[in-house]
Amino acid sequence: MIFKKFKKTTASQRNLVKLKKSLQKFPLLKFKTKGKTLSLGKNTKGNITMYHRGGGHKKKYRQIDFVRKINSISIVISLEYDPNRSAFIAALYDKNLKKYSYILAPKNLKIGDIVKSGDFSDLKLGNNLPVSKIIIGSFLYNISTRQNQRGIIARSAGTSALLIKKTNKYCKLLLSSNKKSLIISSKSRASIGTVSNTNHFLETIGKAGRSRWLNRRPIVRGVAMNPVDHPHGGGEGKTSGGKSAVTPWGKSCKGRKTSRSKQILIWNVPKEKALFFLIV
Repeated sequence: MIFKKFKKTTASQRNLVKLKKSLQKFPLLKFKTKGKTLSLGKNTKGNITMYHRGGGHKKKYRQIDFVRKINSISIVISLEYDPNRSAFIAALYDKNLKKYSYILAPKNLKIGDIVKSGDFSDLKLGNNLPVSKIIIGSFLYNISTRQNQRGIIARSAGTSALLIKKTNKYCKLLLSSNKKSLIISSKSRASIGTVSNTNHFLETIGKAGRSRWLNRRPIVRGVAMNPVDHPHGGGEGKTSGGKSAVTPWGKSCKGRKTSRSKQILIWNVPKEKALFFLIV
């Protein structure tokens, strides 16, 4: 059974769904953690750029190695929970370099497994190497889009990308949504496998208070506001806005396409090369 059992004595517990996680309770590498200040959805000027953020429990940030460019052979010493992401993380120790580090843990990784990184790593779970040296049909995560860049793609729980085509300079990936493709440099790096905590989507919040613990504030409907605050606001009694649904800034938010690219995402690729991949 992957779910935790609760005595359903309250309404919030009746709707709560949580997963069993056999993880280390406290961070093993304390020197790899640091304090984190919540931004509350504001930028450096103090302007609100992300609404419905504020409060929340204190968190410590785990410094995770998303690059993994150094040639190393490490052993997994613990699997841990990270409050800043949906995936689990793994603590590694490299005996040759005598260094500790955190990485994103792939699915089915266990304590005691050997994990390698470098240009000549094996094609095994959790290993990191250039995409040009990975066989077609492999599932990848923590993917960079160009050389000497940290991984920025497929880092959330249960996600991965499928390598479907390679050339001398570029590679083509199918993202986990199965709707968009991605063209990246063949010198970019990626880890083999699927990100851990694949059942994360099954969890439910259960009550509003749990969202407040996660730095999420309530969302207020536009029709419940005053006219000065929202285009849908005001009116005598209960009204539904009296117009098509719009954002607080007056832009349509229903039925309007928001995607700039419907089929393919291209990163730093010349037009002639991108055209070749589209035709093929």
